[in-house]
Amino acid sequence: MQEQCSVWIKRVIAGGLLASSAMFSALALAESSLHPVRGFLPDLRFELTTAENATVTQDDFSGKIVLMFFGYASCPDICPTTMAQLSEVVNQLGDDGDKVRVLFVSVDPHRDTPEILQSYVDAFDTNAIGLTGTERNIANLARRYRVAYQIEKPKTDNIEHYDVAHSRGIYIFDDKGKAQILASDSESVERLAEAVRELL
Repeated sequence: MQEQCSVWIKRVIAGGLLASSAMFSALALAESSLHPVRGFLPDLRFELTTAENATVTQDDFSGKIVLMFFGYASCPDICPTTMAQLSEVVNQLGDDGDKVRVLFVSVDPHRDTPEILQSYVDAFDTNAIGLTGTERNIANLARRYRVAYQIEKPKTDNIEHYDVAHSRGIYIFDDKGKAQILASDSESVERLAEAVRELL
């Protein structure tokens, strides 16, 4: 058990990823916070797990605009705020909201079981999908989109109690799975909705 804990309590995606993530995080936090990334980030591609342990890939979202965000269900501030924001974006699209899917990818697969994760996203948007997987799958996907995260060592004897840090940003893919926009999580709902409308 201790050996397993040592794997997941300290996860840093290092080297070139951190340098790239720093660049993209800086972009996401800039004043002008909707950035075209076509040609800079790869197409949507993954194989992860949803509730009831169903395996899904990018093909399951073909024909949909995808808003992808990395976080974790125990996050106290950034993740719930962003999920509420993305839910409102979908609501503002009216009937076109059916053409959009919010994908919330957990970087904390140890605590975020598929059921916990789906219950979390359902609280914001019943059409949103919570995605998890093995540590390797999550790390590979994070590396693909230059997302950095770190799971800190538990501060108490309770190995379930620990902090997670992760880079911020909303990845927007068109209905063909092409990466189009990296948006700041502080962007207004109105501007995000407008950006999505342009892709519909």
